[in-house]
Amino acid sequence: MTNLLIELQTEELPPKALQKLSAAFAEGLTRALGDAHFLAADSRTTAYGAPRRLGVHITDVLPKSPEEAFEKKLVPARIGLTESGEATPALSKKMASLGISCPVSELKRVNDGKQDQLVYEGIRPGVELAEGLRAALESAVKHLPIPKVMTYQLADGETTVSFVRPVRHLCALYGADVVPVKLFGLESGRETQGHRFHSQGLVEIPTADDYERVLRAAHVEPSFAARREKIVELLKQHARQAGGTPIMPEDLLDEVTALTEWPVVYESTFEEEFLQVPEECLILTMQLNQKYFALRDADGRLMNRFLLVSQLEAKDGGKAISHGNARVVRARLADAKFFYDQDRQHSLESRVDGLRHVVYHNKLGSQYERMLRIEKLAGEVAEMIGADRSHAERAARLAKADLRTLMVGEFPELQGIMGEYYAQHDGEPADVALAIREHYQPRYAGDALPSTPVSLACALADKLETLVGLFGIGQMPTGEKDPYALRRHALGVLRMLMEKKLPSTLRMLVDAAWSAESGIAGIEDRRAELLEFFGDRLRVMLRDKGYSAQEVDAVLALHPEKLDELPERLAAVRAFSALPAAAALAAANKRIGNILKKVDGEVSTDVDEALLNEQSEKALWAAMLVIEPQSMALFESGRYEAMLVSLAALREPVDRFFEDVMVNAEDPALRRNRQSLLKRLFILMNRVAEISRLA
Repeated sequence: MTNLLIELQTEELPPKALQKLSAAFAEGLTRALGDAHFLAADSRTTAYGAPRRLGVHITDVLPKSPEEAFEKKLVPARIGLTESGEATPALSKKMASLGISCPVSELKRVNDGKQDQLVYEGIRPGVELAEGLRAALESAVKHLPIPKVMTYQLADGETTVSFVRPVRHLCALYGADVVPVKLFGLESGRETQGHRFHSQGLVEIPTADDYERVLRAAHVEPSFAARREKIVELLKQHARQAGGTPIMPEDLLDEVTALTEWPVVYESTFEEEFLQVPEECLILTMQLNQKYFALRDADGRLMNRFLLVSQLEAKDGGKAISHGNARVVRARLADAKFFYDQDRQHSLESRVDGLRHVVYHNKLGSQYERMLRIEKLAGEVAEMIGADRSHAERAARLAKADLRTLMVGEFPELQGIMGEYYAQHDGEPADVALAIREHYQPRYAGDALPSTPVSLACALADKLETLVGLFGIGQMPTGEKDPYALRRHALGVLRMLMEKKLPSTLRMLVDAAWSAESGIAGIEDRRAELLEFFGDRLRVMLRDKGYSAQEVDAVLALHPEKLDELPERLAAVRAFSALPAAAALAAANKRIGNILKKVDGEVSTDVDEALLNEQSEKALWAAMLVIEPQSMALFESGRYEAMLVSLAALREPVDRFFEDVMVNAEDPALRRNRQSLLKRLFILMNRVAEISRLA
């Protein structure tokens, strides 16, 4: 076995798609060659992805696939053979179409459970690597996740091919030998291009294992992971020299890695006067427009210095590059400063009326109309959770006003953030300004929750207005689509209720939201569907936190109103499940539930002690008289785990009761009394969770 190298050397590939293209190309090629039996069990694949190339190196590849025994079902024996055992025209035609020529006597009869089938057993010859690689390349390329296909002509001026970018060279090496394949109108070879500026002409790759060495000598780092690691190290190194720490978002690192073949980091600066602009504006300007990495000093303040990743090793040490980028960023930051200065000339309040001209949804009105609904709802939510109503309403009124500013118009990512700065400039109360920023939170899974009661009231109002309104016009998410991020909104509401331990219930919030939305023409009351949607999201969220489906089902079966109690209830159920008595009590609870379901009418919880004539039912009643007040005291104090653990003492009397006592006695009085005893026990056992769900 020998190692195989494939490289497609192209024009610049789309940076945001490079990682996926590289991984998919390597995976597709490996899978196709593996399915064709060219690979060993321990063959290893290395994927390469650089701005102008996709490469794959695979170890232990066979020069020819092995022969393979196979069976081919032909036709039923009754159709394929005459009475004398000769081939019928149907069988002859089938064999000819498959290229099978052998005496009929060599065909095998196999019964498929219904009838005998004629089966041909043969040996499929192995395939040369060139043929297998050609098919594997075609399959791998066909299934690449290409964001947009480019069609281009080859040098002959006649042949047209399609790929994500024009392919210039095809390298295919098996050890030191070129594998003769053709793709995109190109014949394979051992040549490729090095760095566009630091390498002259084509470079030859002697063997498949020389790929990395040769390209690095030509100033190309073919490994995406290695380039990314080098960029991070260089950024940290230059930041230390500048006395700062680099701001390195993962997405920006990935994009810059996909843009550079040979990363080199340089430092540049901008005027200190721009630091008067909010740092979020400066950072976003540098990251989105120029792919720069901003720096913070030891105190966490933004510095007027930044780092840039180039792929040129400048002879002057990068002075010209740094100067040029400083000139470019100066213009960008000047725009940001202009937007900021202009925006502050008008208050947020003065911009509110302009929301009339911003469409929210054609069935739900403008952003102004939506603001009025959120304002009303925020005040009601504030009353429920103990926040300042007037501040919550004020924050809700101003929360969307920054949509009419120049800065947010240029950078939509800054909505809410700029609203806080402008509210502070206008002299709004601190919690109002903060709520304008935080009312969008949580923006994504794991994001921080709003930090103050006023912020929580606005965030809940904003998300609930969206949910109730869009559900009301039939825009519910489907299994495949959720264009309005309603699942994220629902999870945000649930997280706030649970993690902030808010006193309001989900139903109260949804009802308040419907009250605010019900005046919209054509809207329908879909609160039931929305609450069911919340329940589904809640189950997913709790399972994601590590609770089992049984544990979640047991707790949610009681439809608890206070969601902030769920963690304690789930922890209690988990602790109870670990008890030796848990399985027996869960099974008994299920049995009791089934008994009570069959009773006509309401079962009382009043037990007449004088009617307890069996020793086992007397023992169970005596145990309950001791345990019930203790357990209820624990429940009322919120000690759910201790409450469920206390039920373990009932296992023995419950087991004896079911062994010795006939619940459905002939005497109606005895029967009703025993049913009452079980009803009281059932209620006690299911205060924290429906433990029969654990059976």
